[in-house]
Amino acid sequence: MAATAILLHDESPTGQRTHSFRLTLVSERVSAREVLRRRIDEEVAAYNRHLPEIYRGLVQPADAERQLNGYRVRPGRKLDADEQFAKAVDAFAHNGFLMLAGHRQIDDLDDEIVVTPELEISFVKLVPLVGG
Repeated sequence: MAATAILLHDESPTGQRTHSFRLTLVSERVSAREVLRRRIDEEVAAYNRHLPEIYRGLVQPADAERQLNGYRVRPGRKLDADEQFAKAVDAFAHNGFLMLAGHRQIDDLDDEIVVTPELEISFVKLVPLVGG
């Protein structure tokens, strides 16, 4: 199979898309875990190449401050993809975000996803309730 670029979105619980980007996959079938791993690897690599003031990744890095549009990371600090992936797996397990492949909710990171050029995967970040 030739490489296929799929579209990934970060969304708020109300469905507002806050960030979208393409991810290239070379397999017709992948696990949700593999999609998550590839996403984290690519966003951490992009951050580490440029070290911008704000990290717009899926999960908050250690020692980073939450901002409206991402996470403020200490200047010059590089992120660790393995650490971010472990945080993402933990966040998924504890309902920190939902993962939707097309219109199907992913219940387990071992769920298989069929890769097509039309595939869009949404990561819906859930906001903890204050005082509840």
